[in-house]
Order: sequence, then structure tokens, then C-alpha cells
Amino acid sequence: MSTPPCRVRTPRSLLCIGCTLLLLLGVSLLNLPEPQTQIVPITGVQPSDVTLLVWTHPFGHHSRLPDCEARFGIQMCVVTDDRRLYPDADGVIIHHREIATNTSALPRDPRPGGQKWIWMNFESPSHTRGLRRIEGLFNLTMTYRLDSDIFLPYGYLVPRRHTHHVAPPTRLQRPRLLAWVISNWSELQARVAYYRRLANYVGVDVFGQAGVSLPEDSTVVRRYQFYLALENSQHTDYITEKLWNSLLAGTVPVVLGPPRENYERFLPPEAFIHVDDFPSPRLLAQYLQLLHRSPAYLQRHLAWRRSYSVHLTAFWAEHYCTACIAVRNKRLQKNIVTNLKHWFES
Repeated sequence: MSTPPCRVRTPRSLLCIGCTLLLLLGVSLLNLPEPQTQIVPITGVQPSDVTLLVWTHPFGHHSRLPDCEARFGIQMCVVTDDRRLYPDADGVIIHHREIATNTSALPRDPRPGGQKWIWMNFESPSHTRGLRRIEGLFNLTMTYRLDSDIFLPYGYLVPRRHTHHVAPPTRLQRPRLLAWVISNWSELQARVAYYRRLANYVGVDVFGQAGVSLPEDSTVVRRYQFYLALENSQHTDYITEKLWNSLLAGTVPVVLGPPRENYERFLPPEAFIHVDDFPSPRLLAQYLQLLHRSPAYLQRHLAWRRSYSVHLTAFWAEHYCTACIAVRNKRLQKNIVTNLKHWFES
């Protein structure tokens, strides 16, 4: 929901824009499906364990495989990385980065009947190569995209059961205004270009490899009222931990990524400020300063917290257990992923 272009020259007129935005940003219905956490019984089929084989550990970093029942309460899921179990595996999860330029890293033995190959990728299309090489090889997709066969975003909101017991947000008085943590700095990125324009009108404290080193406890962001959650590329549903970490820290994220309506599939509209809400970085800067001085207006960006809590997806344990559930629930389905490149880059 972008504000129409207009000329705003005074703090009073800026206040009117802020009021209009807050009135327009109503309560989101958040019709987003939650990641599936239960196995659906199949009529006439005796329940049995599902074996999910992790063929490639993401980015070559071997992590401890999860006990899905102990960690997430998910039964009948066995996750292993023992390739000797390939002939008996119900599903094989393959992370894209390890096969992007080396399809010989894929399983070479014949695929057992009914086994599901799962293409897992949580990078944006801008950082995903080699899709044409793997057309027609996979049975299921697992990404951050809502239209994936197995959908798991970087984070999601969990409705609170007893909202009347939740105290009103108390994060109004924070000593600092605006922070940004960035490690991968490139002048070619839209986020860097936007930061340079915004910094002409408001102070931005930059942390990470491109700025001041973060303390080991990484709680510095909790001192700020606003956080720049700027994605390195703009694609459908590509909303990463930058946003979810800032929400966990209690800040109001200022986002640059897909359009506002895309963010509203994941969040109440008042939970964030989109750079497209304002015709220029100067007006955004003035709005942030207005909120900093006016707790009553800032409160409107925090009130949603009474109804929802933030869940940060556990990489990669939650992905494996979610994939295991999907394999069990789709055991009788026969499907091949076609047009993978066209779909993922759309």
C-alpha cells in the first residue's frame, strides 16, 4: 500500500501523512498457512516411520541432525545423513548450492520407486545458479516461497492464545533511533543506494563487517527503535532473517524487498514500515523522527505484539522435520517438478 506521490514540506503536513498511513494500515487477517507440523493419516495405510535422507549438508556445514519428536513433537520421522540408507529412504533432501555447478554430486544409484527427491533452496533467485541443469529431477520443492510444495519461511508469527494476559508493548523509550547490520556490502545493491540517500537526512548506526563490529551478545539492536531490514535482492516472498531478527529485538523494521502487499502476507501491515510508503528517503527520515518524538504514534506500530509472538525458523533442523512430514503426507502422490527455473525466478 504505497502513499501516492505528493509534496510535503513541513512537519505538520508530514504528521498528516503519518496519521493517514496509520489509519490505512488496518488489522491484517494473516491468511498465511502455518508450516505443517502434523502427519495426516492416510486412509487404509498403516502408519509407519518415514526416513528422510539429508544428501547434502547446506554449504558443507555439518550440523547435528534433529530428533523431530524430541525437538518439535513430530512423530514417525527419522532424519539421517547415512547415504547407505539411500535404497530405503522415503525422501532425499538436496540443498541446491552443493549441486548448482556439480550435478555429479546427485545420487547416482537408481531411484527407488516412490522415493521423493526434495529440492531445498533458501537463497534468492539472484543468488541461485544452474537451475536448467536440474529440470525434471525433483518431486517436491522446499523454499521460503508460499507456493512451494513444502513452505517454510525464515520466520512467522504465532497467534497468542490469551491476548488479555499480554502486557502492552513497553519498547517505546529506546535511546537510539536507527540501526543497520550488514556484512555483504556492494555499491551495486539497491539497499546500499537507498541507505546512502537516507543517511543524508537521518543518522544510521551501521554494524557488521561493513560498519562497527557487533558485540558478542548481539543485543545492540535492542537499543534502537527502528532497524533497516533491507534485502540484498528483491523477489517474491524473499523476506529473510533480517526482518524476523529485528522483530525479535523489539524494533520496528524499515523494509526494502518485495512490495508492501507481499510483506502483508506474513505480517500485520502496521508491524513494519516499507520504504515505498514514502515518495523519498527524506520523508521517511522525517517520519521516523516524528515517531521517535511521539510515543502515541509509535505505539500503533507495536500494538500487534499483543496478538502475535515471533517464531524464528530453526535452520536446518526445522526444515528437515518439516520435509519429513511432507514426505509422509505426500507418499501416495506421483509428481515431478517441471519449469523449476521459470517458477522460482517468477
